[in-house]
Amino acid sequence: MSLKIKFCGNFNLDKTLNCGQCFRWYKVGDVWNGVVSGYAINCWVDNSELNIDSKLDDLNFWINYFDFDTDYGFILDNARKIDTVISRAISENSGIHVLRQEPWETICSFIISQNNNIKRISGIINSLCKNFGKYKSGIYTFPGADIISRLSIDDLDVIKAGFRAKYILNAAQKVSSGVIDFDKIHRLNTENASKKLQSIQGIGPKVASCILLYGFHKLDAFPIDTWMKKVILKFYKNMDQDYFGKYAGVIQQYLFLWSRNHPDLF
Repeated sequence: MSLKIKFCGNFNLDKTLNCGQCFRWYKVGDVWNGVVSGYAINCWVDNSELNIDSKLDDLNFWINYFDFDTDYGFILDNARKIDTVISRAISENSGIHVLRQEPWETICSFIISQNNNIKRISGIINSLCKNFGKYKSGIYTFPGADIISRLSIDDLDVIKAGFRAKYILNAAQKVSSGVIDFDKIHRLNTENASKKLQSIQGIGPKVASCILLYGFHKLDAFPIDTWMKKVILKFYKNMDQDYFGKYAGVIQQYLFLWSRNHPDLF
């Protein structure tokens, strides 16, 4: 079914889906193809409308997923005032939204992302889905934590995740048993939620921040990867995270994409 979301202000589908926050999307021509919540989706922008073709025909779901209810105009107008580096990053990459992704898939995806490149991350995730998800209308669903928790390390050899396999298994066991409770993590502040996620084997501060930003929409979470380390060392050496404010995670998205597009600066 085809749906349309009319949007005001800046929204850039390409930058939103290509800034390192998601791994089951690919572009063919002007159309992005993905898998979300067990459904295939094709989407494209035309005349300030996001066009969505999916059997998941709940308009409110997609408004929430693409985060159209957040006032990015307000966030970015205030972020520009912080300093000229942030202002430049926003000007060059206007339109990024932080997707509201499913917590379990986000946990698993960013465990896989450790010391990895995007192409290989996507390959491992696709293999995980193909081997342990369900085949449905031409796509493979993301396998639930309960399914993965019943596997062994040897079972996971097929996805070629290397050292990450034991972390995936540990995460699945803690999620399926309720040790990691998504509702409780939503209610915790970002600092305590991060500590809780770090009780999962192999999850450190950076991966926990990614999970909280992309899977729990805690917009003050501030992931620091290789590119962000370069940005901090060059421009923010003596600053702490409070400098970026309560929307630090949104600012991070812009600084990350900006730095990746300007390797000459570092």
